[in-house]
Amino acid sequence: MQETADFSPTTAIVTASDSGIGKATAVALARAGMDVGVTWHSDKEGAEATAEEIRGLGRKAVVRRLDTTDLQGAGAVIDELAEELGGVDVFVNNAGAGDGTKFLDLDVETWMQTLDTNLNGAFVCLQAAARRMVHAGRGGRLIAVTSVHEFQPRVGSSAYDASKHGLGGLMKTLALELAEHGITANSVAPGEIATPMTGQEDEDPTTKDRPGVPLGRPGDAREIAAVIAFLASPASSYVNGASWAVDGGMLQMGPQAGSHITSHDWRQG
Repeated sequence: MQETADFSPTTAIVTASDSGIGKATAVALARAGMDVGVTWHSDKEGAEATAEEIRGLGRKAVVRRLDTTDLQGAGAVIDELAEELGGVDVFVNNAGAGDGTKFLDLDVETWMQTLDTNLNGAFVCLQAAARRMVHAGRGGRLIAVTSVHEFQPRVGSSAYDASKHGLGGLMKTLALELAEHGITANSVAPGEIATPMTGQEDEDPTTKDRPGVPLGRPGDAREIAAVIAFLASPASSYVNGASWAVDGGMLQMGPQAGSHITSHDWRQG
């Protein structure tokens, strides 16, 4: 059984780090002393901007395009990044997308696109990173960005919900199987975050009113990145198989919380 208390990460890969949570995470890990592999799917300029910010912190950044629906090629991209970085101590699976189609209207092509993007591609990338960690023998951290919808459903999100439930379950299984190699596997489940995915790029979340969130606002991508950075650090050595909701308390409101609630009347009891 490999001990992980002396784990000291120097290399990380963060998928979909061209903007939003991925970008904030890549920068946070660079601040923590890691060289970072950055991936993009459609925003190469955003990925290059992330890389420049990392380099401005005195760390190395390597950029590659990654399409997680390319199940044959996605693992090779992770291998390429790891080769150029000199290893991968931390892997953050952040890439994901939703479709917003109700179950009865959902065609199988859209279903498979969402599952490939969020779950099947994640499996391929996580496996590639984990195999390298096992071979290196230094332990490691596998972290998946899931969603509060890993725990609670939402109308119009059957494919998204299924993929995030599946990803959360996969990470728990990895926590069991990879612990003997000193590798931990954990998830972070964001609520509504002010990112391009929610149409809120470069907006101050404290200016937004969210009655369905106990803290009354969306989150900031850096608030998610801070939790991921902890899970990637030596300080998290005894955290394994966990999924941390970072949602301003939204899950305590039930499955239709968040943007669905438009009044603060519930606060009166």
